[in-house]
Amino acid sequence: MSSSKTTVAVTGATGLLGRAVVKALSSNYNVVGTSFSRAREGLVKLDITRRAEIAGFFATHKPVAVIQCAAERRPDVAEKDPDAATAINVSSAAWVAEESHRSGAWFCYLSTDYPCPLTYYGRQSSQKGLILGLSFTCLAANPESVILRVPVLYGHAEDFEDDRRNPMPQSTKVLMDDFQVRYPTNFVPPRQQVPFRPNHQGVYHFCVKEKISKHEMCVIVANAMGGLDISHLTPLREVPADATTTRPYNAHLSNKRIEEEAGFGSIAFHLQIGGN
Repeated sequence: MSSSKTTVAVTGATGLLGRAVVKALSSNYNVVGTSFSRAREGLVKLDITRRAEIAGFFATHKPVAVIQCAAERRPDVAEKDPDAATAINVSSAAWVAEESHRSGAWFCYLSTDYPCPLTYYGRQSSQKGLILGLSFTCLAANPESVILRVPVLYGHAEDFEDDRRNPMPQSTKVLMDDFQVRYPTNFVPPRQQVPFRPNHQGVYHFCVKEKISKHEMCVIVANAMGGLDISHLTPLREVPADATTTRPYNAHLSNKRIEEEAGFGSIAFHLQIGGN
């Protein structure tokens, strides 16, 4: 179906972040969302780890902008299968950035808040001490890229099992992290949209200023839902001895550049959720 609207492509359109980006842009743009493992009606099935498929997608849909939300964002999974994680997070991102540059499309890559060099994901995110490796890879392939780094995200879930990273504990005793400093951010707060501005280039950060632990998030959510019983949650105030991967203690990101150049702000987790 033809459209008079400008075409914007969003990879990883079935994920929590990808869905939010698609929704934010759909009223003003002809959004072509892609997915692979969870492809469904209304989306284009695209394996971004295959360079030929990427080239074919650009030739068919001719987007003027591409927002890359597809990624393996779980450090423990990246540790277990580093080759697959590299194919998604590094190689495919560079190919999409390069193809965007070749076709004249603006490219924005949504990156992670795990820059810690102790994790495999972090080792992907470090390159010669210059800038984070994922950013370096994309900027090398496309100097006009925008890299938007974000922290742990939350937002609307399609169903209870939607966010498979952190399934909600039920009745068994659970150790809940109350040690690592987190900055839970709603990527598309009310009355705001993705800052689609092709004149921006380089690395930007977007992060709330409120720092809380995962256990504190549970308390806020429980209060917002009328005082749910979370007595089965035990605060864990040190790194687990059996941790499968090392995450940074404090993954704070500076908003200075995005606030000054894009005027983009954030809303605290407890205000978004409605807790006290």
